[in-house]
Amino acid sequence: HCAAALAAIDAGAHVLLEKPMCVSEEECDRIIRQAGDRGVRVGVGHNFLFYEPYERLFRDVRSGVLGRVDHITITWNRELPQAVVGPFDAWMLRDPRNIMLEIGPHPAAHLLHLLGEPDHIDVRADNSRQLPSGQIFYRRWQVRARKDNVAAELEFSFVPGFAEQAIHVRGTLGSATADLERNTYVLRLHTPRQIDFDRYAMIRHEARALLRQARGNLLRWLLSKLIRTGQGNPYGGSIECVVRAFYASIDGTGDARIAPDFGRRVVAVCTRVASMAGVEARSVAPATWRSAGDIPAVNTLVLGASGFIGAELVRQLIAAGRPVRVLVRNPGRLPAELASPLVEVIRGDLESPEDVTRAMRGVANVFHLARAMVKTWQEYVEHDIEVTRRVGEACLANGVRRLVYTGTIDSYYAGRRAGTITEDTGCDRRIHRRNLYARAKAAAEDLLLAMRTERGLPVVIVRPGIVIGRGGHPFHWGVGMWHHGAVCRIWGSGNNKLPFVLVDDVARGLIAAMDTPGIEGESFNLVADPCLSANEYLDELERALGIRFLRICTSPLRFYLQDMVKWVAKVLLRHPERRLPSYRDWESRTQRATFDCTRAKERLNWRPVADRRELIRLGIELPARQFLM
Repeated sequence: HCAAALAAIDAGAHVLLEKPMCVSEEECDRIIRQAGDRGVRVGVGHNFLFYEPYERLFRDVRSGVLGRVDHITITWNRELPQAVVGPFDAWMLRDPRNIMLEIGPHPAAHLLHLLGEPDHIDVRADNSRQLPSGQIFYRRWQVRARKDNVAAELEFSFVPGFAEQAIHVRGTLGSATADLERNTYVLRLHTPRQIDFDRYAMIRHEARALLRQARGNLLRWLLSKLIRTGQGNPYGGSIECVVRAFYASIDGTGDARIAPDFGRRVVAVCTRVASMAGVEARSVAPATWRSAGDIPAVNTLVLGASGFIGAELVRQLIAAGRPVRVLVRNPGRLPAELASPLVEVIRGDLESPEDVTRAMRGVANVFHLARAMVKTWQEYVEHDIEVTRRVGEACLANGVRRLVYTGTIDSYYAGRRAGTITEDTGCDRRIHRRNLYARAKAAAEDLLLAMRTERGLPVVIVRPGIVIGRGGHPFHWGVGMWHHGAVCRIWGSGNNKLPFVLVDDVARGLIAAMDTPGIEGESFNLVADPCLSANEYLDELERALGIRFLRICTSPLRFYLQDMVKWVAKVLLRHPERRLPSYRDWESRTQRATFDCTRAKERLNWRPVADRRELIRLGIELPARQFLM
């Protein structure tokens, strides 16, 4: 933040910084001095200090209600998505110590606000994991601090699991807990009653307080949706409080929680913790990506190489000694193992016709696996369908030998009346009523096939089933709707066999679709022989992880009715995306159809893993081990 803040201060602007204020005390001092010289205000947004439960806790500590403080416990147990799915070159992951400047300021701000500067600190970092970048990431940090006779503990866990973010204070007269994850506050004080009745009274008081706050939180959320108050999210509310406090400081009313000196002290504690952990950045040679033109013989382009299937496809191409070019926005999202002399990287945007043309220059084979992560139909049209059209146009303009496009079996109707599906079945005749992803994929297929008929585009379409395997997330939404990685609402009864396929087999099928002569204009479904139901998948996943999920077998009708309730609310609120729910779409998620992939097996000589034990080993146990690492 330092350079941007100094530039704004030089321009005479007041500056509100996100935490951390900077990454060193020296940078903080520069900002403070320059702001003083220019006569402008600087604030630092430690927004968790403005959560209502924490403010109540702080008032009770300061008022003496808890007595003399003995112990403070500050907990930050939350999964860090970037350490699981990337990008693995993000600043916080480039050095094991950086996480204490990225996440550490939140608990450190609470520590300083409640206790002040600690006299003594001990730090331990463990549960390390090597990231695909080669760097080490420590997923658990324990900080023990002391000031005078008050002890404090800061606990960090970035392991996927139950989310906890709380501050607990024990005093001589009582204790209090501010649960920032659930936006609740509990104060525990003794009553005049005899010991057993005292316990009963305290538990009843706590239960009533939690129930009252739970209702209040739910009511505020509902009101924020019904009348658009913007107050339904406590996190957003805390940000708003920071902004108000900052503008008040400009008018002369200061708040110590956003003061730059406080921000500097937070950075000092975080850098102190990071330096005492005894961890060092691993000397990792950065992935050497070859630029355009470095590999003269490259004739294959992969669009979507940073995705689950795309990365496996590139692995298999280079394992076969075939040079490959990839077009990616951020090379840092590519697994380091793909930094091969056979891989040429072009940094660019698939939505830029110039970048696509540059990437396609001189290649004969194009794999298009990229997809847009958007929400509205107009966005799908603009960022997915139109992009696919431009890819097809570029293939024609550059004389590409073949384009292999990856669709989805989700474009089929696969409910209880579907029967057996082959490539001749055709996409759902009511595709306009299906989910936007399935609809967009079907529209892109139609567009490419029309270009084949009218202009000779050499396209082949491949539709993978429910893809599992190395590099995939074991909590697969092809099985059901997941909540918090703990609850799975299974699509339907969960007893019918699902159209699973290993990512290795999909990549082999894609390569065969590129290499097999005379199949332009054809489509192929890639599904292994059915051998696992949703319940059986979850049985094996539970066994591999050593845990048990809450399973709820949910009928398509129940999903549909819940969707209808949301739709009615959206209509009343005139929400811009109030699509009428589709029972057919929910029913198709049960995947009760049978897929006959004879065409792929015969025409592509495709031989997917059919052994149940092998499918479980590679499709469930391997991703589960990777998830636990």
